[in-house]
Amino acid sequence: MNLRIDSGQASIDTSSASRIGQIDRPDRSDRSIANPDAATAGQFSGELGKAIGEIDKLQVAADTQADAVAHGAGNIHEMALALEKADVAMRLAMRVRNKLVDTYNEIMRMGI
Repeated sequence: MNLRIDSGQASIDTSSASRIGQIDRPDRSDRSIANPDAATAGQFSGELGKAIGEIDKLQVAADTQADAVAHGAGNIHEMALALEKADVAMRLAMRVRNKLVDTYNEIMRMGI
């Protein structure tokens, strides 16, 4: 906003006055700068979601193999391998979950 004084009269240049509401403000969409813990939590939850998705894919593949063998198609050995992969992945997920719950409980028992 420019202010001009010509022969005792004041006038305001409004061409820049319309930009007052458009002040450059930092973009808050990137929360990792403002709160690094939120970025880490977001990354962790994203990775956890991917891992659960992979476990689900293994379970679906094992179910598909089992259905194929039940209908007379497919290979029993491939079905057994798919079932074992799904079982191992689920057991690993349960161990990770148990460790996370134990860690959470331990943090909650800590004194301040």
